Amino acid sequence: MSDIREIEKTLWAAADKLRSNMDAAEYKHVVLGLIFLKYISDAFAELHQKLQEGQGEYEGANPEDPDEYLAENVFYVPEKARWTFLRDNAKQPEIGILIDQAMDSIEKINDSLKGVLPKNYADPDLDKQRLGELIDLISKIGFGGGHEGKDILGQVYEYFLGMFADAEGKNGGQFYTPQSIVKILVEMLEPYKGRIYDGCCGSGGMFVQSEKFIESHQGKIGDLSIYGQESNPTTVKLAKMNLAIRGIDANIQFGDTFTNDLHPDLKADFIIANPPFNISDWNGQKLRDDVRWQYGVPPVGNANYAWLQHFIHKLSPTGTAGIVLANGSMNSNTGSEGEIRKNMIEARLVDCMVTLPANLFYNTTIAASLWFLAKNKTNGKFRNRENEILFIDARKMGKMINRRNRVLEQTDIDLISSTYHKWRNLNGGYADIVGFCKSATLEEVRQNNFVLMPGRYVGTEDEQTDDMPFDEKMRSLTAKLAEQFDKDNALENIIRENLKGIGYEF
Repeated sequence: MSDIREIEKTLWAAADKLRSNMDAAEYKHVVLGLIFLKYISDAFAELHQKLQEGQGEYEGANPEDPDEYLAENVFYVPEKARWTFLRDNAKQPEIGILIDQAMDSIEKINDSLKGVLPKNYADPDLDKQRLGELIDLISKIGFGGGHEGKDILGQVYEYFLGMFADAEGKNGGQFYTPQSIVKILVEMLEPYKGRIYDGCCGSGGMFVQSEKFIESHQGKIGDLSIYGQESNPTTVKLAKMNLAIRGIDANIQFGDTFTNDLHPDLKADFIIANPPFNISDWNGQKLRDDVRWQYGVPPVGNANYAWLQHFIHKLSPTGTAGIVLANGSMNSNTGSEGEIRKNMIEARLVDCMVTLPANLFYNTTIAASLWFLAKNKTNGKFRNRENEILFIDARKMGKMINRRNRVLEQTDIDLISSTYHKWRNLNGGYADIVGFCKSATLEEVRQNNFVLMPGRYVGTEDEQTDDMPFDEKMRSLTAKLAEQFDKDNALENIIRENLKGIGYEF
């Protein structure tokens, strides 16, 4: 695949043409559904050929037996659902019906996809000529099987979700979280084993990255139980598709997390989440007496502190969470937010705060922060840090990849995550770095009125070169001040004399 960026742009241009009378949520699913179909069809075709050749381990295999594909975590694709068949019929007026039938037949034979794939291609509002053009364009993407194909698919999905979010005017973080932010969350929390939860899971990017992390550390993906909830029905389907491709078994529920928690008894070992920033229409007025508001009732006009307390409520006794929120959450005093933040800090729940650079999201320049929470900072797995909070200022990190977007490179991610691990681990060898990180005591945070902005604590790099002892510095400053006073007195006397000379004495 020569240039994935060019393919993405071409696909987006074609998808944009499809909009016409369709709702953005619908056409998003139309396009991503086709890309998904192309991916599973390519993976099927690759294994189908091996089974046909019957070499080595595939000797005597039946290329039309669905179980052969299931055994290798590949979806079986019926003949009239295969991409070659759809591509050959792309110019036919009934192409929409053929795609709907293809999606239906794939769902029937693959349990994990039941009710997930879009089946609205025969919709009269969908321009069939442009649909055929889109099929021709998608035909140029060669996914193949294995991890490389999944990574290409993931990149295309991420690009499209960002562009759709842009087109729909959503706030940052509504559909997906940029990969570099997910990597920081995952590498800091290290979700190797246990229950992982995301109550606003979007298209499932957090879970996919967790799986990658486990694989890269030779863990077993089966050691992780995945739970998610999402209030956008289209996005739920995208998440299920995203996870199904990778063979990840997950319990993803559709519904409003605040008013209808569909994992009511779950206590998670890890929570990784990027809730929509600063939302005001979260039904807060209906939830004034909710059991989750242990640290204060969040304001009706902003859900940030409702999300934080929801996730705290969901943590197991030794659970940890990483949550992306808008920077304002670190020092806001709107409504009860300042008091809730104070209570959370005094309850020793806040473990680490990271400020990120601006421009990391596709569709907004807003700068975000990462909140790391720990239910028990004295549990023995790590060192006792109940009277400390680690602050990391990463605002200068990353590089601009175009005029609008910045990415954090792997070296940045490694530095941030290793700093946290050194600080959290027994004998980790942590040291403050002026301008970057500071382990502050609870008393220091109290003196700063419970503001959690790392810039308040880490200082500036300029301070690093100022090694003059305090007493010496004060002696130097007072000597300069005395010199200024002497000059002022001399100037005053000259002015008085001059005025006196022309008859104005005072």
